[in-house]
Amino acid sequence: MKRQSGMTTIGLILLMMFLTLFVYAAMRLVPVYLEDQKISGAFASVEEEFTGTDFSRRDLVYGLQRRFEVESVNAVSWKEVEFIKTGSGYDVKVRYTNKVSYLANISFTVDFSHSVSVVR
Repeated sequence: MKRQSGMTTIGLILLMMFLTLFVYAAMRLVPVYLEDQKISGAFASVEEEFTGTDFSRRDLVYGLQRRFEVESVNAVSWKEVEFIKTGSGYDVKVRYTNKVSYLANISFTVDFSHSVSVVR
């Protein structure tokens, strides 16, 4: 008698359900991380544009606000960004949390933080 080997139909269905949960989680989380990359890019652009120039707080706010609008950033507003005056310029910081629903009452909470120093 030959011994059978391989996956049963029930085993295949369970494996597919398990993999589907991970794929769905990735589908929910990837946009959150992509938006965080937009915010990180906006901070880097502000730092690059204003470092070494004579700028004011208003210039930084306007530059960041403009980049958030162009990139369609919705996770954080420029009003939530801290502009801390230092001796040689400003520290620009933001901390925010993004909560994404997953299944029923299960959700993912992701915390982000960005900071740049813009010096004259």
